[in-house]
Amino acid sequence: MVFVVAEIGVNWNGDFELLEQMMLKSKESGCNSIKLQAFNEKIVENHPEKFRLMKTTVDSSNIEKIDSIAKKIGIEWFCTPMYKEAIEFLNPFVSRFKIRNSDSLDYLKNGKSELVEAVIKTKKIVYASVSDSKIIPDTNTNGIKWLYVVPKYPTNLEDLDFSQMGKFDGYSNHCPKLVAPLTAAILGANTIEIHITSDKTKDFFDNNVSLDYQELTSLLNLIREIEQVKI
Repeated sequence: MVFVVAEIGVNWNGDFELLEQMMLKSKESGCNSIKLQAFNEKIVENHPEKFRLMKTTVDSSNIEKIDSIAKKIGIEWFCTPMYKEAIEFLNPFVSRFKIRNSDSLDYLKNGKSELVEAVIKTKKIVYASVSDSKIIPDTNTNGIKWLYVVPKYPTNLEDLDFSQMGKFDGYSNHCPKLVAPLTAAILGANTIEIHITSDKTKDFFDNNVSLDYQELTSLLNLIREIEQVKI
């Protein structure tokens, strides 16, 4: 069964009622989990909407409320920590972590990363997005589940190279067309991460890479049908 993650990310806008709705719609669509992000002011200090962005980060002041909403809905949640200190307050609440592409590249190219190494030490499930299969080690002693990603917002179909999928455990989607994650599922991705939005007409941060609820449900229905086909 494909483990499907609805990446709410920063599209909940710091609105807990909206977050609850997005969790509920994710569950109803058939997603296995939702994902959020944990960053600090230094990481977004040059962003023109820094103050609005900071309302969407998971931190020690809102994590219990986020966890209680997920428990109420009955859906798992986890997070992408973008700074090492976030791992400490996240760890008691999550059973898995996600590493973004830039941190994965830092780890793979330099052979070390304080953030990635700290996540590995939690002994939780670790997903890591990476754009180049050539730099993934042949022997993965740390048990990281590598997800193919094109770090372009949005990703066009012609930007994707699914011939690489054999070296990846899954796929992290930035393409607004359903055919991209659907292709990953057909090719055997064990995990698929999809950005979602509640309303494409509004100015949520990641709308240009996100599926709305109807698209999400359609995609999940197709993925679950694919699972019934023996290839």
